[in-house]
Amino acid sequence: MRTAVLALALLPALAGLAIAADVPPQSAKSKTEVETLSSRWTKHFAEAATPEKRAAAFRSFMADNPEPTRVQIRHMDADGVEADLIWPARLHHPLGRRGILYVHGGGFHGGSPRTHRLLAGSLAKAASSDVLLIDYRLVPEGRYPAQIDDIRTAYRWMLENGYESGNIVVAGDGTGANLALEAVLRQKAAGRQLPAAFVAISPVSDLSASGASMQANAATDPVISKAVIDAFTKPYLGATAPQDPAVSPLFADLSGLPPMLLQVSGSEALLDDSLRLADKARQAGVDVTLEVWPGLIHGWQLFPHLLEDADKSNQRIAEFAMRHFADSPQQ
Repeated sequence: MRTAVLALALLPALAGLAIAADVPPQSAKSKTEVETLSSRWTKHFAEAATPEKRAAAFRSFMADNPEPTRVQIRHMDADGVEADLIWPARLHHPLGRRGILYVHGGGFHGGSPRTHRLLAGSLAKAASSDVLLIDYRLVPEGRYPAQIDDIRTAYRWMLENGYESGNIVVAGDGTGANLALEAVLRQKAAGRQLPAAFVAISPVSDLSASGASMQANAATDPVISKAVIDAFTKPYLGATAPQDPAVSPLFADLSGLPPMLLQVSGSEALLDDSLRLADKARQAGVDVTLEVWPGLIHGWQLFPHLLEDADKSNQRIAEFAMRHFADSPQQ
């Protein structure tokens, strides 16, 4: 009910926005899967009261995820940024032609290629693409803007190693989507080559956590809350204000960005971060596709072995990437 009220309140602002109407309704099986995963998550994170403990809890929780199958993985040094290069284990796969630069989430303190390898592998197979899954610097060793610098370095490495900008899609989830979008905005400001498209999975677009869904969806989101965002944001930002457009892309000039896909659950505290970002990007002339999925939890795309809707949503991300690659793979 709260989500429905919030969506109705935002309808005038979203007029004209390309909201994907073909997002499948949630099945009874999906509801059961999500309830099981949510219960496990809540129990596992019950004692994780600090960003450091949440990072450790996330690492141990994701350790149960299996490694991806039917892919090849090579550890890379992308000009000083550690990364996994993942590609489909197919005969004659054109390594180095199409690439997704993926920036993992984890609240600036956590996440790694290991926590996101299953998702990255699923995208590599579905998009017939390489995925560069980077291991950027985390808090406390790295603070703003170290993470964004690492992303730009990895993107430059791709351009210098055979990938053309028209065949690169940049993607990220949660705080990773925040960092990835800020890196693309810096590319634009510097007059550098932009990627073909951008994918934001439940982005944290507003580090001040001012969205109405922070309260409206508090009871339906077991993962993210305003208190959680405040806790992991302060050590990352230092003296930088959370409303600064250099750290919160919601407040930035979004004109000139490539086509953008946003996926978010209607039950998330971060719903409004996606709705407002999509609307502002559309008003700035960006080609935006917004997908609001019913009944899921933050980061559901990370669990394709547990959630049927993870497979469905990841396939849609891959299809979006393939539509925007200049050298689209043969279907």
